[in-house]
Amino acid sequence: MKLPTVKIALLQDKCRGDRSAAAAHTEKLIRKAAAGGARIICTQELFLTEYFCWKQDSSFFDLAMEIPSEWTARFCRLAEELSVVLVLSLFERRAPGLCHNTAVVIDADGTLMGKYRKMHIPQDPGFEEKFYFAPGDLPYRAFHTRYADIGVLVCWDQWYPEAARLTALAGAQIIFCPTAIGGIASEPDSLADLQRDAWLNVQRGHAVANGCFFAAVNRVGTEHGTKFWGSSFAADFYGNHLVLGDRNKAGIYYADCDLAAMEEHRRMWPFFRDRRIDSYGKLARRFDD
Repeated sequence: MKLPTVKIALLQDKCRGDRSAAAAHTEKLIRKAAAGGARIICTQELFLTEYFCWKQDSSFFDLAMEIPSEWTARFCRLAEELSVVLVLSLFERRAPGLCHNTAVVIDADGTLMGKYRKMHIPQDPGFEEKFYFAPGDLPYRAFHTRYADIGVLVCWDQWYPEAARLTALAGAQIIFCPTAIGGIASEPDSLADLQRDAWLNVQRGHAVANGCFFAAVNRVGTEHGTKFWGSSFAADFYGNHLVLGDRNKAGIYYADCDLAAMEEHRRMWPFFRDRRIDSYGKLARRFDD
């Protein structure tokens, strides 16, 4: 049953060692979030492992899993038990040498509704993702869960307004974005502050431009020279922070998403109505030269 206001929970955490330890700890967090009233709960990017993309190492492909698997089955049972919707970020093994950075959505009855594969794959020092992940090949979409219509993007996708727009146009009321983002630990804090502000601002802009809620879930801690900056947040359709997480500490962050207010807001700020879709053809080109 769709609710006029939905409480969401963002699980901001750190590397927990191995997959079994991470799964057990995340289950505890999910139970705590559900007890706190959350109906939709989202993990950070690649929550079962360290951020292994810090270097190119073929042995890290052993961390990939098929979807569905015993790992997803475990969380399907948990979602059904607690009547919560789960958004989980996983390393998907599709075939030998073919893997994706994939988020799954589990409905409150334990049904694995589907998956979204990260579209935009970065390649930077400390973020060697093109070695591990093929670009996503599934549509931007909305998952019609028990409590809300939600969309999912993953990390680097968050910088692209086209991705957020298409997800919102598919019907998403809340867009979740599991993330693993930070800076090189040896770089000055002033640069990290600028980068973090840009990260916050661009996503808040997606919420405004699409008249929806936007929630990003980051990790914390320093791993192999990368300092993740936490700051998990949820923004409303004005771009205001409903919650903003600590930069250094793990924690559960809650936000109330008033879907009825969002509906009224869209009536008064009808961005979708006024789009000039006849003028956007060049968006499908790499660059207009």
